Amino acid sequence: MKKIIIILTAFLFFLPVNTSASEVSLPNNEAANYHQNISIILNGLPLNFDVPPLIKEGRTLVPFRVIAENLHIDVLWEDTTQTIKGSTPTTSLLLQIASKTAWVNGQAVVLDVPPEIIESRTLIPLRFFSENLGCTVDWLQEEQAVMITSPPQKMSVTGFYALGGGNSSSWQNLFNRDYPETEQGQTDLVRKIALGWYSLDENGKLLTKSTTGWQKPVGWERVLVAANEYQLVTEMLIHLTDKDGVLSKLIADPLLTNQAINTILDEATLYHGVNLDLEGLGWQETGETLENTRHNFTRFVSRLSEKLKERQLSLTLTLHAPNSAYPGYDYLALGYCCDEIIIMAYDYGPKPEPPKLVLEAVEKAVDFVPSEKLVLGISLPSESPASISTKIGIAKRYQLKGVALWRLGLVSEEMWQSLYANIKIY
Repeated sequence: MKKIIIILTAFLFFLPVNTSASEVSLPNNEAANYHQNISIILNGLPLNFDVPPLIKEGRTLVPFRVIAENLHIDVLWEDTTQTIKGSTPTTSLLLQIASKTAWVNGQAVVLDVPPEIIESRTLIPLRFFSENLGCTVDWLQEEQAVMITSPPQKMSVTGFYALGGGNSSSWQNLFNRDYPETEQGQTDLVRKIALGWYSLDENGKLLTKSTTGWQKPVGWERVLVAANEYQLVTEMLIHLTDKDGVLSKLIADPLLTNQAINTILDEATLYHGVNLDLEGLGWQETGETLENTRHNFTRFVSRLSEKLKERQLSLTLTLHAPNSAYPGYDYLALGYCCDEIIIMAYDYGPKPEPPKLVLEAVEKAVDFVPSEKLVLGISLPSESPASISTKIGIAKRYQLKGVALWRLGLVSEEMWQSLYANIKIY
């Protein structure tokens, strides 16, 4: 039921006709029905219809089923009365085929055109739903496209907090003040920070200063005090790449992994949980070698997870996407032994990151891990304010737990505006 309520508020829309597709190349007979090559784009993502959108009396109708399927929603169709019913926490809706009268919270509303059935598909007028469910709709004349944006949706937001230069401070970007002063800043939106202060050496020893620049800064205690003041969840983030096979050798040796687990646990009590960002596994590996890498990493994660649970601490995994060049991560097995997985669906090459590849990454991930455990990683250097909206749209479409921002310190004012426009704060 929760899934239905959340998604239904995001999915039913209609095209305004002041500067709409209906005014482009309309037949002389304004009452005529005709199909036009119109694109319907929901939260930056195109929808594909087996029955195309229909222009009728200057109004646009679209197949109801396609919208519902793309947003994973169950709706009620009553065949005997040919009515469509839907509801949100505050709104109940009812439409009937061939009737210009719809009902909103029991009050009659007159439609410009009624819903109808074409080729066994129910087509609905978009305007009615946008006006009654708070969606925004724009018509792009040149592209012949309807751009639909659903209302902001509740989801978690994690911010990677790492060292930065004077113009890219995670502290300033989060708290809107120079260190050590604070104000609410963006803490109403970003509710978890992954503190990128740690690494591991080849012997499993925890490092607070590494060759990659990950280090625990002077004044780190003040960060934790400020996080506690604004009730932010904190994670100790451990970063290591498989350069020269260091990570592969570490996870293959039970003695070294036990050393790593013990040193992590000694530090983890300062935080609410641990975030493992261990990258590069599986590069150019196949067959038994790849299987061993995947097994070794899962074994390490499973052992660490058990120890953390004993201390009531959480475990997040920041992983390469399933369609990346690094296949050394068994999403199915890892999904069972962690609380959350951040999908690093980026570094594909083009900028902004191609939505098609990000969609593919998410689709592959949800095949193995429940969507409520998955978080979509967004690499800010690769994105624009507009493309961030599209990435959040992907998280909405697949009902992911939330998004993670790499990194605080790189979020421009326009990017913050895009985030606030698409995500409902708790």
